[in-house]
Amino acid sequence: MDAKETDNDLIIVNKKTNKLAFFQDGILVKEFSVATGKTPGLTPEGTFKIANKIKNRPYYKDKIPGGDPKNPLGDRWIGLDVNGTRGSTYAIHGNSNKNSIGKYVSAGCIRMYNDDVHWLFANVQLNTTAIITTSKLSMKEIAAKHGYVLGTQEFDGKIVFNNQAVKLEENMIMINSHIYIPLRACFELLGGEVLWNNKKATVTVNIGDRTITHHALSKKATINGKIVDMTASQYRGNSLMLPLRNVAELTGYKVQWNSINNSVNISSAK
Repeated sequence: MDAKETDNDLIIVNKKTNKLAFFQDGILVKEFSVATGKTPGLTPEGTFKIANKIKNRPYYKDKIPGGDPKNPLGDRWIGLDVNGTRGSTYAIHGNSNKNSIGKYVSAGCIRMYNDDVHWLFANVQLNTTAIITTSKLSMKEIAAKHGYVLGTQEFDGKIVFNNQAVKLEENMIMINSHIYIPLRACFELLGGEVLWNNKKATVTVNIGDRTITHHALSKKATINGKIVDMTASQYRGNSLMLPLRNVAELTGYKVQWNSINNSVNISSAK
């Protein structure tokens, strides 16, 4: 399903706390202190991609060579593609004054301690998503708000539909003890027609005598116009994942978990 791109890695910079978080495979790996813009508007906010990684980038403005201890960029540059700048203007980088870290002092870039940016440079991949925001939320809450799936692990369970074992092209996953199934695969297995509105991030499913609508990541769905509560859906890559616990209510099918053979049994309620 063409839903929303979510990388395995994620960087979040929260200007309210001047902290940078690095997530990998759904886990918050490390959190660092950073410096950001002297005024709120100098460090741009939004969702950007890591465009380049450069060692010993010169400070062209004052003609300071790369690697020089006086270079305010330090010796690592992780460029951000902000408004088509392709990593040439805004970046996460080192510093020549460690006392500036944690403060609002830069012309727009995000400064780190040199040892910290060395670690990040070695671990972050090109095209990783970087979110820059000013928020009271925790790093994990910010990540989840932007569709990043936390604490994800493969769930090696079987699907049995009307007493026949079924192999899905994409595995189920478990997040915080909840099992999720690929939404499109689940509804199509049950004979439903799945319509995805990419612009609105909304799915509409026609299944039997029901029309189900759901906005990605929300805790609500409608069944024939009636609003029902549900556990929020989650993205995994470009796939929207549906909480297994809500399949029965949404579809009218009977859903049972068999812990003995590690299977999900789905059958017609009639």
